[in-house]
Parts: sequence; structure tokens; C-alpha cells
Amino acid sequence: MADTGGGTEAAARVVDVLLLFTDAPSTLGVTRIARELALSKAVVHRILQTLVARGMVAFDPERREYRLGPAASALGARALRDSDLRSAALEVMRELRNDTHETATLTALVPGGRVYLEQVTGTHEIKMTVELGRRFPLHAGSSGKCMLAFLGEDAREAALSEPLAALTPNTVTDAEALRAELKVIRDSGYAHSGGERQHDAGSVAAAVFGATGEVIGAISVCGPRYRVTPEFVHEIAPRVMAAAERVSRRMGWTGQ
Repeated sequence: MADTGGGTEAAARVVDVLLLFTDAPSTLGVTRIARELALSKAVVHRILQTLVARGMVAFDPERREYRLGPAASALGARALRDSDLRSAALEVMRELRNDTHETATLTALVPGGRVYLEQVTGTHEIKMTVELGRRFPLHAGSSGKCMLAFLGEDAREAALSEPLAALTPNTVTDAEALRAELKVIRDSGYAHSGGERQHDAGSVAAAVFGATGEVIGAISVCGPRYRVTPEFVHEIAPRVMAAAERVSRRMGWTGQ
């Protein structure tokens, strides 16, 4: 049956509403969704009621806002369980955590940014944790920057042409400064950051590549910023790169 333009547009609006929850705080109101997506409140309200009826979102009566529902959680859990990248990386992440005693994370490249797929938390009493499933921009933090560095030039420049939001005072928001840093990352093979995505957090990351040589994700080690010193970065960067290469080869990558 031929698809109609109206049906395609309606489906796209529903998907856009759901994806907005991956970027935002835990709850969203009708007004904010309408503003972010340039839709009328009436359209947003109808979409949300449909999603509520199917368990994809739930209404929070205290906040009078909406959050992701149990059906969305089930879909996300199934996607994580079936992820080839997660399966390829989990053993390597555990070894990296045991080796460094800091939290190891796995990030996947997604349209418009990146999401954390998995983490293996560190062994220190004070340790870093990340929010799985929430979309973050590529320019903030070591995992995003190492993926951005190895994107094709057109995709990289498209990302750099967008407004670069400051997630913290340390986020690099100048495109020219970021271009220079990305060249250093490509030359060295790893990225590091201090307080760029999250206050008082430091990390070291290396890109993961797929079978055709495209960047598909990143492996990182992260911890409190006071422990991620220049000496620590220098010590663990080769281990992070080796871990990322192992995962890349499990994903079919055969390059250098």
C-alpha cells in the first residue's frame, strides 16, 4: 500500500516527540515540547495521549508533565540486550575497569549526537556513573570528541556548524578551537577531557570502528577530575586505545 505524505509526517512527529525525551530532563510538559518541535500544543497533546494509551509515556500528575513509560523502557532494554556493539564491548570494558579501577563506558554514535550504551562502574568508593540512553552532543566530553574527530569531513563540519552548547563552563564552544583539538585527537588516537560534559569529571576515550571503517562508538575510562591527572591520562591512554581496537576488531574492523 502506498504511503501517504500525511501519514509519514504524523509518524515523524510521534518519533520526534519520543526522541525529545532522550535529550531532556526526566519529565517534559506540553508547552516545552511544542516549543522545541515548533508544533501546536493541540497536536502535541494528541500525540502524548496516544503514547500514554500505549505505555510509551506516562503522565506525572504532581509535575503535570510526561515521562517515558514502561513500554519505552522495555524497548530500550531490548535494544541494549540485542546490541552487537554492547555484546562485543562488555568483556573488554570489565577488563579495562579491573585494570584502571575507574568506570569504563561504552558510547554509541546516534543521529544528532551520542548515547551511553553501557558502563562498568569503578572499584573506588568515590566513582563516576553515567546516564544510559540519554543523548549528548558530540563536542562535549572525550567520548564525543573522539567520535567527532574520526567522522567523515562532511559529517564533522556539519556538526561543527551547529551551535555548540556549553554543558559546563569548560565545554569547548569555539568551532576553530575544537577543529584544532580534533586534529590532535586524530594524530594521537585518543581524547581526554576535564569537566566538559559533567562538572568535576574527567575521562579518556578512544573511538570504535565498524566493519567498513566508519566510527560507530567509543570506549572511555572516567573518574573524578582530581584523579584524572595528566599523569593518569598518559598512563591509561594506550590501554583505552587497545581496548577500543579490540572492540573494533570484534565488530569486523580490519584497519589501522
